[in-house]
Amino acid sequence: MKMQDAFRGLCLVICCWTMPVAAQSFPSKPITFVVPYPPGGTADLLPRLVAEKLPDILGVPVVVMNKPGAAGIVGAELVSRAAPDGYTLLVVPPHFFVSDLLYKVSFDPKKFVPVSIIASYPNVLLVSPTIPVNDVPQLLAWAKSQNRSLNFASAGTGSSQHLTTEMLKDMTKLDFQHVPYKGTAPAIADLIAGHVDIMFDNLITALPYVQSGRLKLLGVASPARNRLFPKTPTMAETLPGFESVTWMGLTAPPGTPTDVVQKLSHAIGQVLADPKIHKQIADLQAEPLGNSSAQMAETVRLDTVRWTQVIRSANITAQ
Repeated sequence: MKMQDAFRGLCLVICCWTMPVAAQSFPSKPITFVVPYPPGGTADLLPRLVAEKLPDILGVPVVVMNKPGAAGIVGAELVSRAAPDGYTLLVVPPHFFVSDLLYKVSFDPKKFVPVSIIASYPNVLLVSPTIPVNDVPQLLAWAKSQNRSLNFASAGTGSSQHLTTEMLKDMTKLDFQHVPYKGTAPAIADLIAGHVDIMFDNLITALPYVQSGRLKLLGVASPARNRLFPKTPTMAETLPGFESVTWMGLTAPPGTPTDVVQKLSHAIGQVLADPKIHKQIADLQAEPLGNSSAQMAETVRLDTVRWTQVIRSANITAQ
């Protein structure tokens, strides 16, 4: 018995000694950000801004690797199998955490460890200039007057565009038909051409089309009006409680140690506090965050509740 007690004591000493050493040695090799979407979009741009500056703080290279496919599932599955050591992180939007309700996946998205949200930005309601409406009430009235269903575009089933419009459909009880595309670019092209009627998209992507007049901005789905478009009402001014804010964050594989996650969160917060990086993101009409793991976890919790309700109300099933 005494020998067993001595062995347990030795194990405890070893654990207590090795854990701080592991934390102190992190990072000691390159870190990879896996972007589960194609290059060029918001999901690619924001992590690259962080990756460019992060080596100055952590002292190791940070590589951004695009791994698109199956609405982000390919990249997510890759990271789910990675060692939980902080060297492989997954770039995620809010709807990643309900992906198991939408797709047949080999991982549990809710077990990924929140690290930090890079930035948040509102979804906005867009229509072609050919549609004779200029705000949300006019759109709803026009939709009721049509002898057909309105078509709405999205970048694919389960995307933020899709779920946000399903929320609009549920709150207004109007008949909208989903037209999924393989990405945002072809969806916007068809919206501009008038092949589909409406679309929600994030303001970062939509901004040049709105500024050029190729699309009309009817409403913003953030809690407050946007500083660049102060005359454009929020969706909630017409539909109380309507909110859809997209963000892009970083998560670690399930089981990643807390001290490693905290070190990453702190470093990302330092990057986003840099005036140059802060301005670059703010100029995109996004809000730089760089929050803690706990703060991101709370945001994930609230958004997961919201989008789970939308998915169940719309009876969207796993594909």
